[in-house]
Amino acid sequence: MYNLVKRYMDNLTIDQVRDFAIKNNVELSEEELTFTYDFVKKNWELIFRNPNLFNLERYKDRFSEANYQKIQKLIQFYYQKYGYLL
Repeated sequence: MYNLVKRYMDNLTIDQVRDFAIKNNVELSEEELTFTYDFVKKNWELIFRNPNLFNLERYKDRFSEANYQKIQKLIQFYYQKYGYLL
């Protein structure tokens, strides 16, 4: 599983992050998009290995209140759906 995710993350583009956000009704500003992309590219392995250590609250100031709430719900949704795979 790790190798599959690693290949995907190695090839992840900022446009894919933008498209995912839009698909999930999150309209990121350019600053939010850049932060999200850079953060995911840099930290995905740590989150993958131990998702319980990830605390979105630490990054609340990087997002508008509306986007923060939507992102928080998305994380919960995907963790419930796929968390057993981690």
